[in-house]
Amino acid sequence: MSDWKTVVFLGDGMADEPIPELGGRTPLQVAKTPGMDRIAREGRSGTLMTLPEGFPTSSEVANMSVLGCDLSAEYCGRGPLEAAGRGIPLGANDTAFRVNLTSVVSGVLKDFSGGHVAQEDAAALIQVLNETFGAPGVRFYSGVSYRNILVLSGEQYSPRIKADKPDDNHGQRVADHMPEPSAPEGAATAALLRKLVEEAPAVLEQHEVNRKRKAEGKGMVNGIWPWSGGRAGAMRKIQDKYGVSGAVISAVDVIMGLGRLLGMEAISVPGATGYVDTNYEGKARAAVDALKRHDFVYIHVEAIDEVSHEQNLELKIKAIEDFDARIIVPVMQAVGPRAAYAILPDHPVPLRLGKHTRTPVPVSVSMPGMSSDGVPAYSELECPGGALGEMRTDALMRLLFRGT
Repeated sequence: MSDWKTVVFLGDGMADEPIPELGGRTPLQVAKTPGMDRIAREGRSGTLMTLPEGFPTSSEVANMSVLGCDLSAEYCGRGPLEAAGRGIPLGANDTAFRVNLTSVVSGVLKDFSGGHVAQEDAAALIQVLNETFGAPGVRFYSGVSYRNILVLSGEQYSPRIKADKPDDNHGQRVADHMPEPSAPEGAATAALLRKLVEEAPAVLEQHEVNRKRKAEGKGMVNGIWPWSGGRAGAMRKIQDKYGVSGAVISAVDVIMGLGRLLGMEAISVPGATGYVDTNYEGKARAAVDALKRHDFVYIHVEAIDEVSHEQNLELKIKAIEDFDARIIVPVMQAVGPRAAYAILPDHPVPLRLGKHTRTPVPVSVSMPGMSSDGVPAYSELECPGGALGEMRTDALMRLLFRGT
């Protein structure tokens, strides 16, 4: 255990591929990122495999990898993590699913986020889903914008379900991606989920939220997409594994829930939206304050991932620059040089695809006493040549907290 503070800056979906419109450079190479580049220049760089084969290409898997979790023993699906993020207790026979509110046109998924539906509107739509479909053992919970939760309670329900990720299936027919059982005990659960997916549009389209959106010429938030179900499992606490106390700062339930299950303080920042209008400055202030109580702070920014899924090049560059200028640089200035800093994404989201890939992510780390490996800037092309090499499993956390 070191005697200095540690900050991990996590830019969700930040890594990309060379883009012709940028002259063969990536958004990270084009963006102005003096804070990230300083970490790379003063420290050491490499890559980290965060989405190993055999697991979904999802953010919960990637962030669990970054935080040193044993995926083979601790992975429980996204639903239970989001439930933990909302403070929803799960019993032994409770199965939790993430549920996206979506926009569907003629049976085709047009927007996995329902146009980043406003929080108030999303909550109203979740309420009508409960009024219509809620029953003993079936309950929807409002989350953040389009990100919501379904909890099924009882032995008749099972997490043994195959459900595709909505953000991987823009432009696809919803009927071609319906939940299916992955084992016989999942048959009843899959049947219920399919019923909800099929019947929800008629209910949602009649709601005042969608009548107003239609009158204003906006796309309706008229579909649901349940996925990544699971039951609560046991995770080893950060304190037990590395001897440090930690805090997590994020706008989204999956990261907050993961932090809570790892024994970290989950800090909500007013105005943190999970999009480009998030309260960057509030997150930076919260991180500096949290370091007065904890050894380690994990600052997660969702906005870069969201605009990457939208395949919006201009906003991706802006979101990266905002992350650097409004969080990374102020935190480093406030905390000072006697600290360890790491910068990385959880996974790539190449703009040409608009979805996650398993490519290892670039990592840069600076720590007191660490010599530089000569990598001049933080990017997907520079970092693989650094001294950290090709890291896997809990290598980053061991480096930060054990120096190995």
